[in-house]
Amino acid sequence: MQIDYALHHMVPEPVATAKATRRRSRWVLLLILPYLGLCFPQIYAHSTPVLWGFPFFYWYQFAWVIATSALLALVYQKLKT
Repeated sequence: MQIDYALHHMVPEPVATAKATRRRSRWVLLLILPYLGLCFPQIYAHSTPVLWGFPFFYWYQFAWVIATSALLALVYQKLKT
């Protein structure tokens, strides 16, 4: 009897509806932007303009690191609620 009770309570009950899941998945689509921004290096593989001594190739990628962090934080906040 004790095992049956434990197994019954180990199974999570569905909380979200299909509509809420579909709505939340749209937020995850924002995470495609960093991939697309860095997927084609021929677009950003040049040395000018220079920012603080760094060629465009390097600071463009570093800007995506910061932008990706912001996007991850946004998506996390939207999916957490």
